[in-house]
Amino acid sequence: MPPRAKITKEMIVDAAFAVARASGMENINARTVSQRLGCSTQPVLWHFKTIADIKKAAYEKADRFHTESVLNMHGGDPMKDIGLNYIRFAATEKNLFRFIFQSDEFSGKSLSELINGGEFAPLYGMLSQQAQTDMEQAKVIFKSLFLYVHGYASMLANNAMQYDEEEISKDLELIFEGAVYAAEKGGK
Repeated sequence: MPPRAKITKEMIVDAAFAVARASGMENINARTVSQRLGCSTQPVLWHFKTIADIKKAAYEKADRFHTESVLNMHGGDPMKDIGLNYIRFAATEKNLFRFIFQSDEFSGKSLSELINGGEFAPLYGMLSQQAQTDMEQAKVIFKSLFLYVHGYASMLANNAMQYDEEEISKDLELIFEGAVYAAEKGGK
C-alpha cells in the first residue's frame, strides 16, 4: 500500500479558505475542512488546537487575497481603481467579503483607529499625490471614500443587487471630487 499523503498546515489553511469562499465562514469546521482535503479530522485537529485557530489562519489568507485583489490596478487613476476593485471583490467574492469585514474582526475598534492604523498608510501617499494635498487632508478624503466604497460593497455582498461597473465608476468619480472639494474647503 502506498504511503498516505501528508496533510500540512498550509493545506488545511487552503482548505478552510476554500470552504469560506464557497459557503461562508460559518461553515469552517473540522469536518468540512477534512472533507475538502479527503482525510479524517485527525490531521486537521493535530495541526490546529481549535477551530478558532483554523478560522484565524483562513481569515489571514482571505485578507491577503483581498489586499492583492484590491491593489491590482490597471489604469492611471489609482483611487478609482482601488475603489472599483474593492466593490468588485464584494460583488464576486461575497462570502470572503463577509468573512473579512463582517465577522467581528474589528470589534472594539473605532473608525479612527482603523483609518489611522498602518494598513492604509501606502494609500495615503497615492491619494495625497492624486488630490494634490497633504497627508492629513488625504486621510480626511480617504475616510469619505472608504465609507462610501465600503457601503456600496456591503450592499452588493449582502443583497442580490446587480453590479454595474459603469455606474459605480461614475459614482466614484463624483464622491472623489466631492471629498477633495470638502477637504480643501475644510482646510481654509
